[in-house]
Amino acid sequence: MTFYKYQGTGNDFVLIDDRAQTFPAHDQALIAHLCHRRFGIGADGLILLQNHPDYDFRMVYFNADGAEGSMCGNGGRCIVRFAHDLGLFERTTRFLAVDGEHTAEVRNELVHLHMSDVAGMDVQPGHTFLNTGSPHVVQFIDDVDEYDVVAEGRAIRYSAAFAPGGTNVNFTQLADGGRSLSVRTYERGVEDETYSCGTGVTAAALAAYRHHGLPSPVAIRVVGGALQVSFSPQPDGRFTDIYLIGPAQRVFTGELTV
Repeated sequence: MTFYKYQGTGNDFVLIDDRAQTFPAHDQALIAHLCHRRFGIGADGLILLQNHPDYDFRMVYFNADGAEGSMCGNGGRCIVRFAHDLGLFERTTRFLAVDGEHTAEVRNELVHLHMSDVAGMDVQPGHTFLNTGSPHVVQFIDDVDEYDVVAEGRAIRYSAAFAPGGTNVNFTQLADGGRSLSVRTYERGVEDETYSCGTGVTAAALAAYRHHGLPSPVAIRVVGGALQVSFSPQPDGRFTDIYLIGPAQRVFTGELTV
């Protein structure tokens, strides 16, 4: 079975063309092994591209621990690039993910992924919580480059306030004189900091608009590169027309024996 490795701003994934549905998606231990960075291929997650009668394809996403996960924004951009490389569409596509329908467009090196609408956000002392396809906490801090993201993120991820499912955690700093953001993310399922998190930077951009007035589109620096998030705020607190924009690239291919 052929696998493909893709990355989007350093958030990396094993991609498998599973239109024949031959991959053992029930085998959580196998998926965790394939994602292991010492004993497997190494990835933040594994994604299956499957057929769907009403869409160009279906995206099935698994976290690095082998469990099926919630929506992954960078994974969504990577599977769009993968489907484009497979010849499933020319410029625009429509696909189904765990949080519903998505559309996307490939423009040269960038993938523009239409994210799900966001109903609003829960503002608490010291942090903001919102769901952008996956649950996210956003904390604004002063020195994101020097912050202990793993220790502080793990404490919030496993705190009683977010039990039992936990949450992803984004440490966010205003940059460029308050015109852009720097974001570092602790991801549940990976249980570590990742180089980038698509749903995380989306959450950070929306929170930055709400708390600091950053207009759309918001430029965001992550460990693995640069992303943009555009959106339309609504009078009732919702956000619509949300797009996650950034590069997605094939890294290598190989063969699995499963």
